[in-house]
Formats: sequence, structure tokens, C-alpha cells
Amino acid sequence: MSQPKVLVLLSGCGVFDGAEINETVLTLLALEESGITYQCFAPNKPQFHTINHLKGEVQEQARNVLEESARIVRGNVSALSELNEQEFSALIIPGGFGVAKNLSTFAVDGADFSIDFEFQQVMTTFASKKKPVGYMCIAPVLLPKVYNGVRCTIGHDEKTASVINGLGGLHVDCPVDNIVIDNDYNVVT
Repeated sequence: MSQPKVLVLLSGCGVFDGAEINETVLTLLALEESGITYQCFAPNKPQFHTINHLKGEVQEQARNVLEESARIVRGNVSALSELNEQEFSALIIPGGFGVAKNLSTFAVDGADFSIDFEFQQVMTTFASKKKPVGYMCIAPVLLPKVYNGVRCTIGHDEKTASVINGLGGLHVDCPVDNIVIDNDYNVVT
């Protein structure tokens, strides 16, 4: 059997408008320390908006999700459009509001959100092949759109948990230092 390779999908750079930096860096470190090969990808499209992380305010500045994702991984990221899913045995999505703003419209549309077309294709392909996936932080809210009846967690956020349940998922309250595993779908949250 060939060496497993993990796809890490990023949504920009920065907790309020992109991928959460700590979640991303610690994920990549854990993969490296475990001897697991990975490659990062991100959509090549404009960010929903840009946040000044020092002041917490929206800036009148356009940025690109792929270019911002490159900041975290020192340029070692490819456009999602270049992805060959067959090369990867697992998928990890670090959290951060980029998931809710750049990979989906959850931040604006709530329960009526849509998922970025390219990203939804990736989600659907991994789901259909039951490849292992890990979704962090806010990212699990996307799962019920692809995995019918999926068991997952976003922690203890009742409002987001009700969205997951309303979309047909099964939210499980979980402390931040634990995980929820759906063995039927190979989903870890």
C-alpha cells in the first residue's frame, strides 16, 4: 500500500477572515511529526472581506483566498482547481471564519448557506469514497449538506448546533479537548 497523503484545505489566513492560524500550523506540525505527507490547497478566488485583526474591523481591501493561504504555509499551497482527489487518502479542514465566509456563505446566510462549488465537489467525492475527513472549529456545520445524518460537533454552541441538527446532522456537545467520530462516514470533528 502506498504512503497516505493528506489534503489540507485552507480558507485564507486569519481567524476572522480566513483559516485559523493555530489550527492550521498545529495540524501541519502533527502530520509532519507523524511522518504523514500532506499538501495544502485553497480556492483561487476573492475573499468575502478582509478584517484588520488588530482592531477587529472590516478593511476596504480586496484579498485572494489562495494568496492569503500561502502566508500560513510559506507559499506551499496549490489552487483547488488543480486538485487530483485520487492522490489523497484523507482530508482536513482547519476552522476559522474563512470556512463560513470563503468556503461557504454560512456567515451571511445562516442555515440557508451554500458551499463553494469547487469545495462541495471535494466534500462529495471524499464522502462517496468514505475517505477519512477531519473538520475543525466551525467547519463541521458544512457536513450535513453532504453527509446525511452525520454525527459531529462544533463544541457547545447551541445556535450552530441547531443549524447542524436542522440540516439533518446529529450534533454532539463536546469539550474542546475531545473529538466526535462518525464511524459510518469516517468523519472526525
